[in-house]
Amino acid sequence: MASPALKLLSRGDRIGYEGQWRTIKATRTDIGAMGGLFVVVTWEEGGTERFRAGDQLVVEQSGAA
Repeated sequence: MASPALKLLSRGDRIGYEGQWRTIKATRTDIGAMGGLFVVVTWEEGGTERFRAGDQLVVEQSGAA
């Protein structure tokens, strides 16, 4: 079984989330109430979502065919 590839998220990448592909507009980090690290993603389609650092995400790189 292959290990998942690690990648930094960047503007224009797409994440499979809630049954649809969403495009990243911006990212930033945040610290949770208990000191946990989060990645905050702002979507081109509107809205934001927080993901725990280390969560596995389905990502399509910008420019991918």
